[in-house]
Amino acid sequence: MTDSELAVVAVFPNRIAAEMAQGALMADGIDSVVSADDAGAMYVGLWVSGVRLLVRAEDVDNARQVLETAAG
Repeated sequence: MTDSELAVVAVFPNRIAAEMAQGALMADGIDSVVSADDAGAMYVGLWVSGVRLLVRAEDVDNARQVLETAAG
């Protein structure tokens, strides 16, 4: 991902859900980053207050559309 301002496109209850959404974005050619305070997934049961999915600020609208379509 190039140097660009990042924006939160969605917040998920766990890393698995965020990574599934990340896969949908990847399939559509949108780069993204999963951000979670869970020690790099070392402690899967660690309570986190939401796992954020970030994209470039200019990709937010397209990313939200992809996620809406993927959610069905």
